[in-house]
Amino acid sequence: MEHVRPVTNSKLLGRMLRLKVLKISDFEFRNRDRELHLAVKPYKNGCRCPHCGRRGRIVHLGSEARRWEDATILGIRIIFHYAPREIDCPTHGRVQEEIPWAAAYSRVTYRLEYRICALCQIMTQKAAAEILKMSTSTLSDLLHRVINRARDGHRIRGLTTVGVDEISYCKGRKFATIVYDLDRACVLWVGKGKGRETIDRFFQEALSDDQRKRVRWASCDMSDAYINAIRHHLPNVSLVIDRFHLVKALNSAVDEVRKEEWRQLDVKGRKAIKGLRWLLSLHSRNRTKAHTWVLKDEFEHFWNYRCEAVARRFLKRWMTAALRSRIPSLRVFVTTLRKHFDNVVTFIKRPLTNAVGEGLNRIIKIVKNRASGFRTLDSFADLIFLTVGDLDILAQIPSELRTL
Repeated sequence: MEHVRPVTNSKLLGRMLRLKVLKISDFEFRNRDRELHLAVKPYKNGCRCPHCGRRGRIVHLGSEARRWEDATILGIRIIFHYAPREIDCPTHGRVQEEIPWAAAYSRVTYRLEYRICALCQIMTQKAAAEILKMSTSTLSDLLHRVINRARDGHRIRGLTTVGVDEISYCKGRKFATIVYDLDRACVLWVGKGKGRETIDRFFQEALSDDQRKRVRWASCDMSDAYINAIRHHLPNVSLVIDRFHLVKALNSAVDEVRKEEWRQLDVKGRKAIKGLRWLLSLHSRNRTKAHTWVLKDEFEHFWNYRCEAVARRFLKRWMTAALRSRIPSLRVFVTTLRKHFDNVVTFIKRPLTNAVGEGLNRIIKIVKNRASGFRTLDSFADLIFLTVGDLDILAQIPSELRTL
């Protein structure tokens, strides 16, 4: 048998806990062995300035030990103790040395922050708190601090295709405006309200003049507030009315015809057309010719055109036919279509839709339902950024301190 080199208890604990940037000098079990307190110090990374990372001369040894809570392991709370030293940095003068295992002014380690964020992406905060052996209020406070610290000073980069939509986040018809990067499928910004003032705030505060000029494509519903704001702030943009909302408006017009027919029929006639609503909402390829409503089905051909001039002629002929039908709901739809005609035809240049945004909205609703609602938009926005934001929060934590 080969000779086995003896290992001290402190080194053994360090290897078991995978501590790479610190060294254990002493340890003690407390609270009936439910807590492991470790006296630690930086390992090969001490005496560095927290601002520039340069090494400095020690001018004062730490007299009062601070404590940091680490991730719970096997049901045992891990707590670090260390008295930071003051150093003389050639650039920043007398400062307290950098603590490599935790962020400045934080009372928990990077490793615990990583676990909190990772767990809260896939489960409720209450469930995460039970796993990490801490109160829900403490976990929630730490979670939002980490998110705000990671996003502090963050700027939007490389935006060329923007999508805008609104969601409800609380009872009482409280809405929030969501701005997406449709190319990267992520959320850029969350603002309270859904009016012109809200979307103006995004363009004025979140984007610079050069960034607004670089945006080439935008997609939104038929809201005048969003359309006018996009036209005003983005001088080089091509706006595409979202296909989903346009088709939804057409389906509502067709359904209004069904409702009118229903009101005019007797009991026997109503039985004959029962279930027609769901039949009319199907795509034409899923229905037989006997059930086809010609105008609705003809409109579907518009999305397949590749030549803008031909698509314009088709859409004008379709609007003329719809007006000649003298169906009130279709005439209202034609009025809406005529108002947004150019922005609808832009779809031929680039088949851009808010489908990516709708997919992100589904994830956002899961986040909201998981928490059973949010009292404030700020808390909701933090969870949105953690889950589908444009900045990877977990990637901001040093890689060597993310996992056990």
